[in-house]
Amino acid sequence: MDTTPTIKRRLASLFYEALLVSAILFIAAFVFTVATHNTQSPLIRIAFQAYLALVAGMYFIVFWLRGGQTLPMKTWHLRLQNSDGGPIDAKQAVLRYLLALIGVFLLGFGIIWALFDRDRQFWHDRMAGTRIVYDKPVT
Repeated sequence: MDTTPTIKRRLASLFYEALLVSAILFIAAFVFTVATHNTQSPLIRIAFQAYLALVAGMYFIVFWLRGGQTLPMKTWHLRLQNSDGGPIDAKQAVLRYLLALIGVFLLGFGIIWALFDRDRQFWHDRMAGTRIVYDKPVT
């Protein structure tokens, strides 16, 4: 049985993920703004962007390492695993996050890649040695 979820399912999860991460980053931005009282200087703006990337990274990496699923992934019955079918390690989680950032910021290249990939995996999964699988619910 093919455990690769459809691109439609993964994009639906990705949309839900974007909503959730936006809320988390909104709160993190508020905390940063209150703490610094300034987001206008170039150095503070760079620090602010790095801080938000770190907050988002911590969200994803922690959940991926603790069961391979974020809340949206659980909702859509998706699970992240290594290419051998086991849990991913910290190196893979960090690499996947960084590559996903690159792929998304390159006009969605990392997502579009799945349309042409032989296993329909995202670019960042292919490069990090991970894969998203359909986690069939127990009935």
